[in-house]
Amino acid sequence: MYALVDGNCFYVSCERAFQPCLETRPVVVLSNNDGCVVSRSEEAKALGIEMGAPIHQLKELVSKGKVHIFSSNYALYGDLSRRMMSVLRRQAPMVEVYSIDEAFLHFEGISCPDWQALGQEIRMEVLRQVGIPTGVGIAPTKTLAKVANHLAKKQKAWGSVCVLETPEQIESALRSLPVGKIWGIGRQHEKLLLKHHLRTALDFTEAPAAWVRQHLSIVGARLQLELQGQACLKMETIIAPKKNICTSRSFGQMLSDFKPVSEAVANHAHRCACKLREQGSAAALITVFLNTNRFRPELPQYNPSLTLSLLNAGNSSLDLVARAQTALRAIWRQGYAYKKAGVIVSGIVPEQEIQLSFGADTGRLEKQRALMQTLDALRARYGHDAIAVATQGSSKAWHLRQERRSQRYSTCWSEMMEV
Repeated sequence: MYALVDGNCFYVSCERAFQPCLETRPVVVLSNNDGCVVSRSEEAKALGIEMGAPIHQLKELVSKGKVHIFSSNYALYGDLSRRMMSVLRRQAPMVEVYSIDEAFLHFEGISCPDWQALGQEIRMEVLRQVGIPTGVGIAPTKTLAKVANHLAKKQKAWGSVCVLETPEQIESALRSLPVGKIWGIGRQHEKLLLKHHLRTALDFTEAPAAWVRQHLSIVGARLQLELQGQACLKMETIIAPKKNICTSRSFGQMLSDFKPVSEAVANHAHRCACKLREQGSAAALITVFLNTNRFRPELPQYNPSLTLSLLNAGNSSLDLVARAQTALRAIWRQGYAYKKAGVIVSGIVPEQEIQLSFGADTGRLEKQRALMQTLDALRARYGHDAIAVATQGSSKAWHLRQERRSQRYSTCWSEMMEV
Protein backbone atom coordinates (compact mmCIF):
# COMPACT_ATOMS: atom_id res chain seq x y z
CA MET A 1 0.00 0.00 0.00
CA TYR A 2 0.99 3.61 -0.62
CA ALA A 3 0.15 6.73 1.36
CA LEU A 4 0.27 10.37 0.30
CA VAL A 5 0.68 12.78 3.20
CA ASP A 6 -0.04 16.40 2.34
CA GLY A 7 0.23 19.48 4.58
CA ASN A 8 -3.05 21.41 4.72
CA CYS A 9 -2.68 25.02 3.46
CA PHE A 10 1.00 24.49 4.23
CA TYR A 11 2.29 28.07 4.33
CA VAL A 12 -0.68 29.16 6.44
CA SER A 13 -0.23 26.16 8.74
CA CYS A 14 3.45 27.09 9.25
CA GLU A 15 2.39 30.57 10.40
CA ARG A 16 -0.27 29.13 12.71
CA ALA A 17 2.17 26.65 14.25
CA PHE A 18 3.84 29.55 16.08
CA GLN A 19 0.74 31.75 16.42
CA PRO A 20 -2.11 29.52 17.65
CA CYS A 21 -4.38 32.58 18.04
CA LEU A 22 -4.77 32.47 14.23
CA GLU A 23 -6.18 28.94 14.29
CA THR A 24 -9.79 29.85 13.41
CA ARG A 25 -9.15 33.17 11.69
CA PRO A 26 -8.84 33.97 7.97
CA VAL A 27 -5.13 33.93 7.01
CA VAL A 28 -3.39 34.35 3.66
CA VAL A 29 0.27 34.22 2.61
CA LEU A 30 1.57 36.36 -0.26
CA SER A 31 3.98 35.59 -3.08
CA ASN A 32 7.37 37.19 -3.70
CA ASN A 33 7.37 40.96 -3.23
CA ASP A 34 3.97 40.72 -1.52
CA GLY A 35 2.30 40.46 -4.91
CA CYS A 36 -0.61 38.04 -4.69
CA VAL A 37 -2.14 35.24 -2.60
CA VAL A 38 -0.38 31.86 -2.77
CA SER A 39 -1.85 30.15 0.31
CA ARG A 40 -5.24 30.53 2.02
CA SER A 41 -6.87 29.15 5.12
CA GLU A 42 -10.33 27.63 4.84
CA GLU A 43 -11.71 30.72 6.60
CA ALA A 44 -10.09 32.95 3.96
CA LYS A 45 -11.61 30.86 1.19
CA ALA A 46 -15.02 31.33 2.85
CA LEU A 47 -14.55 35.11 2.51
CA GLY A 48 -14.24 34.65 -1.25
CA ILE A 49 -10.49 35.28 -1.45
CA GLU A 50 -9.23 33.63 -4.63
CA MET A 51 -5.85 32.00 -5.16
CA GLY A 52 -3.65 34.49 -6.99
CA ALA A 53 -5.69 37.51 -5.88
CA PRO A 54 -3.51 40.68 -5.90
CA ILE A 55 -2.96 42.31 -2.54
CA HIS A 56 -4.73 45.55 -3.48
CA GLN A 57 -8.01 43.61 -3.65
CA LEU A 58 -7.65 42.71 0.04
CA LYS A 59 -7.13 46.21 1.45
CA GLU A 60 -10.72 46.59 2.61
CA LEU A 61 -10.69 43.22 4.40
CA VAL A 62 -7.37 44.09 6.04
CA SER A 63 -8.55 47.54 7.18
CA LYS A 64 -11.59 45.95 8.81
CA GLY A 65 -9.41 43.35 10.55
CA LYS A 66 -11.15 40.47 8.78
CA VAL A 67 -8.03 38.80 7.38
CA HIS A 68 -4.43 38.37 8.53
CA ILE A 69 -1.79 38.72 5.81
CA PHE A 70 1.80 37.42 5.84
CA SER A 71 4.71 37.76 3.44
CA SER A 72 6.31 34.49 2.36
CA ASN A 73 8.76 33.27 5.00
CA TYR A 74 10.74 30.67 3.05
CA ALA A 75 13.27 30.04 5.82
CA LEU A 76 10.45 28.99 8.16
CA TYR A 77 8.54 26.97 5.58
CA GLY A 78 11.64 25.11 4.39
CA ASP A 79 12.68 24.22 7.93
CA LEU A 80 9.23 22.94 8.93
CA SER A 81 9.09 20.95 5.70
CA ARG A 82 12.40 19.24 6.58
CA ARG A 83 11.07 18.44 10.05
CA MET A 84 7.83 17.06 8.64
CA MET A 85 9.71 14.78 6.21
CA SER A 86 11.97 13.62 9.04
CA VAL A 87 8.90 12.50 11.01
CA LEU A 88 7.45 10.71 7.96
CA ARG A 89 10.70 8.81 7.37
CA ARG A 90 10.18 7.16 10.74
CA GLN A 91 6.69 5.98 9.74
CA ALA A 92 7.46 3.90 6.64
CA PRO A 93 10.40 1.99 5.11
CA MET A 94 10.32 4.06 1.90
CA VAL A 95 9.55 7.79 1.59
CA GLU A 96 9.57 9.94 -1.56
CA VAL A 97 9.53 13.69 -0.94
CA TYR A 98 7.28 14.95 -3.73
CA SER A 99 7.14 18.67 -2.87
CA ILE A 100 7.67 21.02 0.05
CA ASP A 101 4.45 19.78 1.69
CA GLU A 102 3.85 16.34 0.13
CA ALA A 103 5.43 12.92 0.46
CA PHE A 104 4.62 9.40 -0.69
CA LEU A 105 5.07 6.55 1.79
CA HIS A 106 5.37 2.94 0.62
CA PHE A 107 4.52 0.14 3.05
CA GLU A 108 6.01 -2.64 0.93
CA GLY A 109 5.79 -6.01 2.63
CA ILE A 110 3.85 -4.59 5.58
CA SER A 111 0.51 -6.05 6.56
CA CYS A 112 -1.77 -3.70 8.49
CA PRO A 113 -5.13 -4.77 9.99
CA ASP A 114 -6.41 -1.18 10.14
CA TRP A 115 -5.06 1.29 7.55
CA GLN A 116 -7.44 3.99 8.75
CA ALA A 117 -5.93 3.85 12.24
CA LEU A 118 -2.43 3.92 10.79
CA GLY A 119 -3.31 7.00 8.75
CA GLN A 120 -4.59 8.75 11.88
CA GLU A 121 -1.46 7.76 13.76
CA ILE A 122 0.77 9.29 11.04
CA ARG A 123 -1.33 12.43 10.96
CA MET A 124 -1.25 12.90 14.74
CA GLU A 125 2.50 12.26 14.91
CA VAL A 126 3.20 15.05 12.38
CA LEU A 127 0.80 17.36 14.22
CA ARG A 128 2.39 16.59 17.59
CA GLN A 129 6.03 16.93 16.53
CA VAL A 130 5.81 19.68 13.89
CA GLY A 131 2.44 21.39 14.45
CA ILE A 132 1.29 20.94 10.83
CA PRO A 133 -2.17 19.44 10.13
CA THR A 134 -2.15 16.99 7.23
CA GLY A 135 -4.41 14.95 5.01
CA VAL A 136 -3.57 11.28 4.42
CA GLY A 137 -4.67 9.16 1.47
CA ILE A 138 -3.89 5.42 1.44
CA ALA A 139 -4.37 3.12 -1.56
CA PRO A 140 -2.72 0.31 -3.59
CA THR A 141 -0.96 2.71 -6.04
CA LYS A 142 0.53 6.20 -5.97
CA THR A 143 -2.14 7.63 -8.28
CA LEU A 144 -4.95 6.12 -6.20
CA ALA A 145 -3.25 7.50 -3.07
CA LYS A 146 -3.48 10.93 -4.72
CA VAL A 147 -7.21 10.35 -5.27
CA ALA A 148 -7.64 9.24 -1.65
CA ASN A 149 -5.77 12.29 -0.40
CA HIS A 150 -8.02 14.56 -2.47
CA LEU A 151 -11.09 12.95 -0.91
CA ALA A 152 -9.59 13.09 2.60
CA LYS A 153 -9.48 16.89 2.39
CA LYS A 154 -13.03 17.14 1.00
CA GLN A 155 -14.82 14.82 3.44
CA LYS A 156 -14.44 16.22 6.97
CA ALA A 157 -16.32 13.27 8.45
CA TRP A 158 -13.34 11.03 7.59
CA GLY A 159 -11.01 12.92 9.90
CA SER A 160 -8.64 13.91 7.06
CA VAL A 161 -7.78 10.26 6.34
CA CYS A 162 -9.18 8.29 3.39
CA VAL A 163 -8.38 4.64 2.63
CA LEU A 164 -9.20 3.08 -0.75
CA GLU A 165 -8.61 -0.63 -0.26
CA THR A 166 -11.50 -2.63 -1.69
CA PRO A 167 -12.67 -2.58 -5.34
CA GLU A 168 -15.97 -1.07 -4.18
CA GLN A 169 -14.24 1.80 -2.38
CA ILE A 170 -12.01 2.51 -5.39
CA GLU A 171 -14.91 2.45 -7.87
CA SER A 172 -16.97 4.81 -5.72
CA ALA A 173 -14.05 7.25 -5.41
CA LEU A 174 -13.30 7.23 -9.15
CA ARG A 175 -16.96 7.78 -10.00
CA SER A 176 -16.99 10.99 -7.93
CA LEU A 177 -13.69 12.39 -9.27
CA PRO A 178 -13.80 14.68 -12.36
CA VAL A 179 -11.37 13.53 -15.04
CA GLY A 180 -9.50 16.85 -14.85
CA LYS A 181 -8.62 16.17 -11.21
CA ILE A 182 -6.63 13.03 -12.04
CA TRP A 183 -2.97 13.46 -11.11
CA GLY A 184 -1.04 13.96 -14.35
CA ILE A 185 -3.98 14.98 -16.55
CA GLY A 186 -3.34 18.50 -17.86
CA ARG A 187 -5.80 20.95 -19.37
CA GLN A 188 -5.28 19.86 -22.97
CA HIS A 189 -5.76 16.20 -22.14
CA GLU A 190 -8.79 17.10 -20.04
CA LYS A 191 -10.36 18.82 -23.07
CA LEU A 192 -9.63 15.76 -25.20
CA LEU A 193 -11.17 13.36 -22.69
CA LEU A 194 -14.26 15.50 -22.19
CA LYS A 195 -14.67 15.73 -25.97
CA HIS A 196 -14.87 11.93 -26.03
CA HIS A 197 -17.39 11.90 -23.15
CA LEU A 198 -14.91 10.66 -20.55
CA ARG A 199 -16.04 12.85 -17.66
CA THR A 200 -14.94 10.99 -14.54
CA ALA A 201 -11.89 9.06 -13.43
CA LEU A 202 -14.00 5.89 -13.66
CA ASP A 203 -14.81 6.66 -17.32
CA PHE A 204 -11.09 7.04 -17.95
CA THR A 205 -10.24 3.68 -16.38
CA GLU A 206 -12.91 1.97 -18.53
CA ALA A 207 -11.72 3.52 -21.80
CA PRO A 208 -9.99 1.14 -24.29
CA ALA A 209 -6.32 0.82 -23.32
CA ALA A 210 -5.17 1.13 -26.97
CA TRP A 211 -7.08 4.43 -27.37
CA VAL A 212 -5.58 5.84 -24.15
CA ARG A 213 -2.04 4.91 -25.23
CA GLN A 214 -2.60 6.39 -28.71
CA HIS A 215 -3.89 9.75 -27.47
CA LEU A 216 -2.14 10.14 -24.08
CA SER A 217 1.08 8.19 -24.79
CA ILE A 218 2.74 5.82 -22.32
CA VAL A 219 2.18 8.32 -19.49
CA GLY A 220 -1.60 8.11 -19.90
CA ALA A 221 -1.44 4.33 -20.19
CA ARG A 222 0.42 4.12 -16.87
CA LEU A 223 -2.09 6.43 -15.20
CA GLN A 224 -4.93 4.21 -16.38
CA LEU A 225 -3.24 1.09 -15.00
CA GLU A 226 -2.54 2.88 -11.71
CA LEU A 227 -6.22 3.83 -11.38
CA GLN A 228 -7.11 0.20 -12.08
CA GLY A 229 -4.98 -0.81 -9.09
CA GLN A 230 -1.79 -1.90 -10.87
CA ALA A 231 1.28 -0.11 -9.48
CA CYS A 232 3.42 1.29 -12.34
CA LEU A 233 5.09 4.35 -10.81
CA LYS A 234 8.23 3.63 -8.82
CA MET A 235 9.18 5.34 -5.59
CA GLU A 236 11.87 7.95 -6.25
CA THR A 237 13.71 7.97 -2.94
CA ILE A 238 16.96 9.34 -4.38
CA ILE A 239 16.85 12.88 -5.76
CA ALA A 240 18.58 12.98 -9.15
CA PRO A 241 21.16 15.77 -9.61
CA LYS A 242 19.73 18.78 -11.42
CA LYS A 243 20.82 19.36 -15.02
CA ASN A 244 20.31 23.12 -14.71
CA ILE A 245 20.22 25.32 -11.61
CA CYS A 246 18.60 28.75 -11.64
CA THR A 247 18.56 31.37 -8.90
CA SER A 248 16.61 34.54 -9.60
CA ARG A 249 14.56 37.11 -7.73
CA SER A 250 12.39 40.08 -8.54
CA PHE A 251 13.67 43.21 -6.86
CA GLY A 252 11.71 44.89 -4.08
CA GLN A 253 11.83 48.03 -6.25
CA MET A 254 12.90 48.79 -9.80
CA LEU A 255 16.64 49.48 -10.01
CA SER A 256 18.57 51.66 -12.44
CA ASP A 257 21.97 51.72 -10.71
CA PHE A 258 24.61 49.12 -11.51
CA LYS A 259 25.85 48.49 -7.95
CA PRO A 260 22.70 46.95 -6.36
CA VAL A 261 22.03 44.87 -9.49
CA SER A 262 25.65 43.71 -9.42
CA GLU A 263 25.26 42.66 -5.78
CA ALA A 264 22.07 40.75 -6.62
CA VAL A 265 23.79 38.86 -9.46
CA ALA A 266 26.76 38.05 -7.19
CA ASN A 267 24.38 36.65 -4.55
CA HIS A 268 22.57 34.55 -7.15
CA ALA A 269 25.84 33.18 -8.55
CA HIS A 270 27.04 32.35 -5.02
CA ARG A 271 23.78 30.53 -4.29
CA CYS A 272 24.11 28.52 -7.53
CA ALA A 273 27.64 27.53 -6.51
CA CYS A 274 26.38 26.39 -3.09
CA LYS A 275 23.67 24.28 -4.72
CA LEU A 276 26.24 22.70 -7.03
CA ARG A 277 28.44 21.74 -4.09
CA GLU A 278 25.44 20.38 -2.16
CA GLN A 279 24.72 17.88 -4.95
CA GLY A 280 28.40 17.15 -5.66
CA SER A 281 28.36 18.70 -9.14
CA ALA A 282 30.23 21.28 -11.21
CA ALA A 283 29.02 23.55 -14.03
CA ALA A 284 30.71 24.42 -17.32
CA LEU A 285 28.38 27.27 -18.36
CA ILE A 286 26.88 30.27 -16.60
CA THR A 287 24.06 32.51 -17.88
CA VAL A 288 23.13 35.93 -16.51
CA PHE A 289 19.85 37.61 -17.46
CA LEU A 290 18.07 40.87 -16.67
CA ASN A 291 14.41 41.80 -17.02
CA THR A 292 12.62 45.11 -17.04
CA ASN A 293 8.98 45.29 -15.90
CA ARG A 294 6.77 43.87 -18.66
CA PHE A 295 3.70 45.09 -16.79
CA ARG A 296 4.87 48.68 -17.33
CA PRO A 297 4.77 48.94 -21.15
CA GLU A 298 5.14 52.72 -20.96
CA LEU A 299 8.71 52.22 -19.73
CA PRO A 300 11.64 51.25 -22.03
CA GLN A 301 11.92 47.45 -22.25
CA TYR A 302 15.19 45.49 -22.30
CA ASN A 303 15.57 41.80 -21.44
CA PRO A 304 19.15 40.69 -22.21
CA SER A 305 20.99 37.48 -21.36
CA LEU A 306 24.49 36.17 -21.94
CA THR A 307 26.02 32.72 -21.52
CA LEU A 308 29.73 32.32 -20.80
CA SER A 309 31.83 29.20 -20.40
CA LEU A 310 34.20 28.48 -17.54
CA LEU A 311 37.78 27.50 -18.33
CA ASN A 312 37.20 24.37 -16.25
CA ALA A 313 33.83 23.14 -14.97
CA GLY A 314 33.64 24.11 -11.32
CA ASN A 315 31.55 24.99 -8.28
CA SER A 316 33.70 27.64 -6.62
CA SER A 317 31.73 30.66 -5.47
CA LEU A 318 34.71 32.88 -6.33
CA ASP A 319 34.92 31.68 -9.94
CA LEU A 320 31.17 31.70 -10.59
CA VAL A 321 30.67 35.14 -9.05
CA ALA A 322 33.57 36.56 -11.09
CA ARG A 323 32.25 35.05 -14.33
CA ALA A 324 28.72 36.28 -13.59
CA GLN A 325 30.05 39.81 -13.07
CA THR A 326 31.81 39.65 -16.45
CA ALA A 327 28.53 38.64 -18.12
CA LEU A 328 26.57 41.35 -16.31
CA ARG A 329 28.97 44.11 -17.38
CA ALA A 330 28.66 42.90 -20.99
CA ILE A 331 24.84 43.12 -21.09
CA TRP A 332 24.34 46.13 -18.80
CA ARG A 333 22.71 49.16 -20.38
CA GLN A 334 22.13 52.40 -18.53
CA GLY A 335 18.74 54.10 -18.74
CA TYR A 336 16.53 51.12 -17.96
CA ALA A 337 14.61 50.30 -14.77
CA TYR A 338 15.32 46.64 -14.03
CA LYS A 339 12.83 44.50 -12.14
CA LYS A 340 14.57 41.12 -12.00
CA ALA A 341 17.97 39.48 -12.36
CA GLY A 342 18.99 35.84 -12.39
CA VAL A 343 21.80 33.36 -12.85
CA ILE A 344 21.59 29.92 -14.48
CA VAL A 345 24.37 27.32 -14.37
CA SER A 346 24.32 24.47 -16.88
CA GLY A 347 26.60 21.92 -18.50
CA ILE A 348 26.51 20.18 -15.13
CA VAL A 349 28.72 17.14 -14.51
CA PRO A 350 29.62 15.13 -11.38
CA GLU A 351 32.42 16.80 -9.43
CA GLN A 352 34.58 13.69 -9.80
CA GLU A 353 34.31 13.75 -13.60
CA ILE A 354 35.60 17.26 -14.36
CA GLN A 355 37.67 17.34 -17.54
CA LEU A 356 40.52 19.79 -16.91
CA SER A 357 41.88 21.98 -19.70
CA PHE A 358 45.45 21.57 -20.89
CA GLY A 359 47.84 23.30 -18.48
CA ALA A 360 45.20 23.78 -15.75
CA ASP A 361 46.58 25.07 -12.44
CA THR A 362 45.75 22.03 -10.29
CA GLY A 363 47.34 23.63 -7.23
CA ARG A 364 44.96 26.58 -7.40
CA LEU A 365 41.98 24.27 -7.93
CA GLU A 366 42.88 22.27 -4.81
CA LYS A 367 43.15 25.47 -2.76
CA GLN A 368 39.76 26.61 -4.09
CA ARG A 369 38.21 23.26 -3.15
CA ALA A 370 39.61 23.48 0.39
CA LEU A 371 38.42 27.08 0.70
CA MET A 372 34.89 26.15 -0.39
CA GLN A 373 34.79 23.29 2.12
CA THR A 374 35.69 25.74 4.88
CA LEU A 375 33.10 28.24 3.63
CA ASP A 376 30.37 25.57 3.61
CA ALA A 377 31.33 24.42 7.12
CA LEU A 378 31.02 27.99 8.42
CA ARG A 379 27.65 28.41 6.68
CA ALA A 380 26.39 25.14 8.14
CA ARG A 381 27.41 26.18 11.65
CA TYR A 382 26.57 29.88 11.67
CA GLY A 383 23.94 30.28 8.94
CA HIS A 384 23.81 30.92 5.20
CA ASP A 385 24.71 34.60 5.53
CA ALA A 386 27.60 34.09 7.98
CA ILE A 387 30.25 34.50 5.30
CA ALA A 388 30.08 35.76 1.73
CA VAL A 389 32.08 36.90 -1.26
CA ALA A 390 32.82 40.63 -0.96
CA THR A 391 31.12 41.34 -4.31
CA GLN A 392 27.81 40.27 -2.73
CA GLY A 393 27.87 43.52 -0.75
CA SER A 394 25.55 44.44 2.09
CA SER A 395 22.93 46.54 0.30
CA LYS A 396 19.29 45.62 0.82
CA ALA A 397 18.01 47.67 -2.13
CA TRP A 398 17.57 44.58 -4.35
CA HIS A 399 16.00 42.32 -1.72
CA LEU A 400 12.42 41.11 -1.92
CA ARG A 401 9.72 43.27 -0.39
CA GLN A 402 8.55 41.38 2.72
CA GLU A 403 6.69 43.96 4.74
CA ARG A 404 4.58 41.37 6.55
CA ARG A 405 7.09 38.59 7.14
CA SER A 406 6.79 36.71 10.42
CA GLN A 407 9.81 35.77 12.49
CA ARG A 408 12.13 32.96 11.43
CA TYR A 409 11.27 31.14 14.65
CA SER A 410 13.22 27.95 14.00
CA THR A 411 16.25 29.09 11.98
CA CYS A 412 17.41 32.43 13.42
CA TRP A 413 18.64 32.81 17.02
CA SER A 414 17.65 36.46 17.24
CA GLU A 415 14.08 35.70 16.12
CA MET A 416 13.35 32.71 18.33
CA MET A 417 10.11 32.79 20.27
CA GLU A 418 10.52 34.12 23.82
CA VAL A 419 8.53 32.40 26.58
